[in-house]
Amino acid sequence: MSDFDQQIIDEFRANGGHVETMGFGDSLILLHSIGARTGSRRVAPVVAIPTDDGGWLIAASKAGAPDNPAWYANLVKQPDVSIETGADTIDVTASEITDGYDEAWAQFTSRSGAFEQYAEKAGDRHIPVILLSPR
Repeated sequence: MSDFDQQIIDEFRANGGHVETMGFGDSLILLHSIGARTGSRRVAPVVAIPTDDGGWLIAASKAGAPDNPAWYANLVKQPDVSIETGADTIDVTASEITDGYDEAWAQFTSRSGAFEQYAEKAGDRHIPVILLSPR
């Protein structure tokens, strides 16, 4: 894990889910997964958008890198994970959005122009959007 990610995680936990660094505010969750290759427990801060039915959308943007973030492979291999929302830890199941992808992706781009830049930078890589549904 990078020092930056650890700083974000520490700030998230110290402030009940609120992160001032880079203006994240209350837009993050902490995604707990199991490494697809290592089997090690992993924690990643990710931008999340709450859904009307109690779930969360997350985008595997990796800031427009040419490959998906490691947590994406972790979710593909083991979709039953947990998240921290600030006050709570919730067990969720991850599923990739295929039907309705454009609408889900638009929720990210409408919140921050950075996501449009990530898509441009990613080139031919399709940025997955994942639904985290409470179990």
